Amino acid sequence: MVNIGLLIIRLVIGLTFFGHGAQKLFGWFGGPGIAGMGNWLETLGLEKGAKVWATLAGLFELIGGLLFATGFLTWIGAIMIVIVMIDAIFTVHGKNGYWMTNGGFEYNLVLIAVVIGVALIGPGDYVLFFNLNN
Repeated sequence: MVNIGLLIIRLVIGLTFFGHGAQKLFGWFGGPGIAGMGNWLETLGLEKGAKVWATLAGLFELIGGLLFATGFLTWIGAIMIVIVMIDAIFTVHGKNGYWMTNGGFEYNLVLIAVVIGVALIGPGDYVLFFNLNN
């Protein structure tokens, strides 16, 4: 049952991050695409290189989410997700305190804890390709 539990966690979180990356990069799932994401980052005060940062964030979410979901190089996917969540805390949510009801970083921290936990435990037996963690 542990392996099924790890699979569920990996799929839900990994595919969600894949979707967020696709929103930023390609405008899929109602997302802004690189131009729209870059414009939003400019409103946060990131005037130079906003489209580059939007692209990097999208790539980290897309690739990190895919690695995490498949269980292939799970720890690299987790690192990519953690980096994006730390950035979200520092640039958007941190100033709002802890609780999500105030726009805080509560959910970002939960995601960081879960992906680090799975990376430390390992992806379980149900992985795409092969398990490099054993």
